[in-house]
Amino acid sequence: MLMEIPSLRDPRLLSGWDNGEDAALWSLGDGRIAILTLDFITPIVDDPVLFGEIAAANALSDVFAMGGLPKVALNVVAFPTSCEPLEVLKGILLGGARKVQEAGACLAGGHSVQDDEPKYGLSVYGEVHEDRLWRVTGAKPGDGLVLTKPLGSGILTTAFKAGMAGEELLTGAVTWMAMLNDLPRRLPEDILTAIRAATDVTGFGFLGHCLDMVSSSDMDVEILSSKIPSMEGALEMAAMGMVPAGAYSNREHFSSRVKMGEHVKLEVQDLLYDPQTSGGLLLAVDPLREGELIKTLREIGFTKSELVGRFKEGAGSAMIL
Repeated sequence: MLMEIPSLRDPRLLSGWDNGEDAALWSLGDGRIAILTLDFITPIVDDPVLFGEIAAANALSDVFAMGGLPKVALNVVAFPTSCEPLEVLKGILLGGARKVQEAGACLAGGHSVQDDEPKYGLSVYGEVHEDRLWRVTGAKPGDGLVLTKPLGSGILTTAFKAGMAGEELLTGAVTWMAMLNDLPRRLPEDILTAIRAATDVTGFGFLGHCLDMVSSSDMDVEILSSKIPSMEGALEMAAMGMVPAGAYSNREHFSSRVKMGEHVKLEVQDLLYDPQTSGGLLLAVDPLREGELIKTLREIGFTKSELVGRFKEGAGSAMIL
């Protein structure tokens, strides 16, 4: 459907909505590339500050997922001023500002509208040198697939809203969602150059974004279900049926390209399709450096990082072993 919308073409536009990338790319010349993205969400937690932090981390992730550094961000706000106190809005903006500052970027205003439901996010401008750019595609056969954060935020927030999960489980999920995916700022140069492709795990779930990574190449990705990290309580809640509607939509949309092993339990399958908010990064890495990458990730706070699969020659499928 989006392909029918007219768009002016320009040779400086390296990637837009027709390329499956996490953000638009614009050539600035001399090897510099601008990264432009916009993302906003509805509240998934009641605390305004935490909601602001999660929404901002979610938006900033698109820049980090392309190997770039965010430079400037603008607030995108919808808020029901007629029925919610402005202190709530202040909390949301404060949480967002904290994450923008933590990311090393400047917050330079934004735009707000009156709406019946709060919505918040960011428009972000970042930059990356062409030698450090990560695209969604670019993995080679034999590359390892590394996941930096555990899965399960959609399941846990669904369970919490249904009164089935306690504050402790939600707090764990919030901690992961508010964590910045700022690997381009924190990984050593020699490890950064070993990463050949990347994307972040968001609404299409783990499997949807894995399939993006093999969408334009003659490759498959093999996933080891036993290695998939999950948030505390997520598998238990999935086994109880606390699965968001988005997970069923993802299954319906992507299952034709997924070869699911018969031994894979239903709750694990639900986890793989679970839509994430501010999920981790999927990284295709040189197999000679994957152990070093995982060790470093765990040292800088991504303690659940795992080698979860491997790329191989194929036809654009995901095989769950």
